Amino acid sequence: MKKFALILIIFAIIFIALPNIGEGNDGSDELDFQVIPDDAIRLRILANSDNEHDQHIKRLVRDEVNTVITEWVEEIDDIDKARELLEQNVPQIREIVQETLDNAGENQNFTVEYNDSVSFPTKIYGDFLYPAGTYEAILITIGEGNGDNWWCVLFPPLCFLDFSSGISVAEASTDQAEGELVEEEEKPKIKFFLLEWLGL
Repeated sequence: MKKFALILIIFAIIFIALPNIGEGNDGSDELDFQVIPDDAIRLRILANSDNEHDQHIKRLVRDEVNTVITEWVEEIDDIDKARELLEQNVPQIREIVQETLDNAGENQNFTVEYNDSVSFPTKIYGDFLYPAGTYEAILITIGEGNGDNWWCVLFPPLCFLDFSSGISVAEASTDQAEGELVEEEEKPKIKFFLLEWLGL
């Protein structure tokens, strides 16, 4: 009889100590992302095609152009000054692209444009939301421009983020749901050692 009473006490303690299932969930499933401002200046580079060679050339151009432009805008905190500087240096950007292609032994045509109507798809990278739309940007098109692109934000300087490796809004929602399931499955299991000690 004492053993039965002890078992009831143990179950009562466990019941009180365990948190209620679902407690602490505020019911909000919305994703919270920092939206990149509309008055940013972007950079987009389109590869000739998706084959490995053309993608490699795109990355070479990216590295050279991005390094130079990042230095140009590093100390600038005014978008009008950044815009003026980039507009003035489009010819130099063309020279950088040409030199990069020449050094790689490439004889591809390319264009360098700077305007406010460059199209971008929606992407999410970390906590940054990059909405689809047309934006002010430098657009570099190599060859036919039919390959995967690389893009980032030049001003304010966010080119340490590679938005081409971002995910779509739908994918982010799916990943969040899967993450919640994994977290739930990994909750520690309670081992009823007292019951084992009692031989039950």
